[in-house]
Amino acid sequence: MDSPHGAALSAEDFGLKGPRGWAFRGVGFTADPGSLVAVEGPSGSGRTCLLLALTGRMRSTHGHAEAGGERLPGRLAAVRGFSALGPVPGVSELDPSFTVAEHLRERALLRRRFDGSPRSLLRPRAERAATARDTIDAALQSAGLDLADLPKAERTSVRDLERLEALRLSVALALMGRPRLLAVDDLDLKLSTADRALAWELLRALAAGGTTVLTVCSEAPEDALTVSTRPACGTDTPAGDTTNGKETDDAIAEAGRA
Repeated sequence: MDSPHGAALSAEDFGLKGPRGWAFRGVGFTADPGSLVAVEGPSGSGRTCLLLALTGRMRSTHGHAEAGGERLPGRLAAVRGFSALGPVPGVSELDPSFTVAEHLRERALLRRRFDGSPRSLLRPRAERAATARDTIDAALQSAGLDLADLPKAERTSVRDLERLEALRLSVALALMGRPRLLAVDDLDLKLSTADRALAWELLRALAAGGTTVLTVCSEAPEDALTVSTRPACGTDTPAGDTTNGKETDDAIAEAGRA
């Protein structure tokens, strides 16, 4: 069953093959709304491509999946409508030259432009600004990012953020759209053991609040539903497992241009 707060996820023999081989293949799992789903595997094994395919940003070529009751790859736009990306290199990266405030303001403007109803655009400017501020504050709180703790508060440049702070900012930006499905790439990349624990704590809290969370990692915690992109022992190694680095890079670059 699906939920208005979180999106159920499932896949059956799900795969993506391009001119240079498989990005990923043979993926199958079922996750309830509000689940914490961890895509685990070595770098270059198609983890990011799987994340993008399950959120409607990349078209699969084999099998099928469902997100929020929408079948993939047929309903890509519908899935994009209720899913959001945290940090994904080459697709949804933060701009290092922007300040935290500029990123938040830009996202609020985009959300009002593309997600707001015509009636909302006619509201007084002060009312629209207050609504945007409330949305930003709620997203920052959910992501655990306190602007007062940053070196220059909201005027801090992204390049001056610690890795965990940048992760929290990316998640906050994604949460401003109130997604039912949140996707985060490379969660544990360049994080200390302590910061990695805090990052997982953040995603657990979001999942406990009802949002389905899909994340790529090198090692999943025991309480996550783990989806592996590693080949099973005794099976033929997918072409992508040792040679799909270029295939994956090309696919991600294409998703970033979409």
